[in-house]
Amino acid sequence: MSAPPRPSAYARLVLRIIDARTGEPVEAAPVRRGLTRVEARASGPGLTALRVLLVADLLVRALELGGTPVWAVLSGVPEAVELRAAAAALGVRPFEDGRDVGTGLGEAQVLHVVADGAGGPAPQGVLIGVAAADGTSPGLALSDPDRTDAPDPAVLRLALLARPRSEPLRLDSALLDRAEDTLGRWRRSVAAWAREPSRPIPADVRAGLREAWEDDLDVPGVLRVLERVEAAGPEVPEGARFETYAYADRLLGLELTRDLGREA
Repeated sequence: MSAPPRPSAYARLVLRIIDARTGEPVEAAPVRRGLTRVEARASGPGLTALRVLLVADLLVRALELGGTPVWAVLSGVPEAVELRAAAAALGVRPFEDGRDVGTGLGEAQVLHVVADGAGGPAPQGVLIGVAAADGTSPGLALSDPDRTDAPDPAVLRLALLARPRSEPLRLDSALLDRAEDTLGRWRRSVAAWAREPSRPIPADVRAGLREAWEDDLDVPGVLRVLERVEAAGPEVPEGARFETYAYADRLLGLELTRDLGREA
């Protein structure tokens, strides 16, 4: 009798996140798949606060992809109109006002996304640190429709995603230019690949994507997998490349399929 098949690496994956209190990884999703509260604790307007919301948005997306129900709230900013507008422009989904959260809704897990070095009492739950960000192209320009110098929101989102959240980020023209070139190339490629018959995502590629984002939300690792798929030879059909990018974009939120059906 042959041995029973071993479970795949994909089946064993569980989203783990580093708790800033202990430096140890913890499971972001509760074992019983109960409600998880993701609370973005922003200390005020600015690029660092916007980065905190973006990391929280990625965490929500990753949990939902794994089947975990999520309640997303924003706290720490008394008046967050500009910050919310800038976040919405970046594709960050809405957060509820966290000022009246209280004891919550009996959630099984609470994940707090905060800027490194933020003051105030430490909240109860898992603490997820985000390094500071600054630069010459402030993200809050996105909240002003009359600003002509604001970067394309998706370009800014990709530029922010390209650095690990634990590393301080300096947003400059070189970083934005690289993000703009990459995003434009990927969107054109995805539109071209979509013209070919669909093919399944290769098992090793799918596992690589999940291993990256389930390992402390390693989004730069996800981007590296996409770069490898882009550079792959004919062993990866174009229809499979399309499905890979569309699948990864459920986490990345870069609208990589935006140009489907447009004239070349």
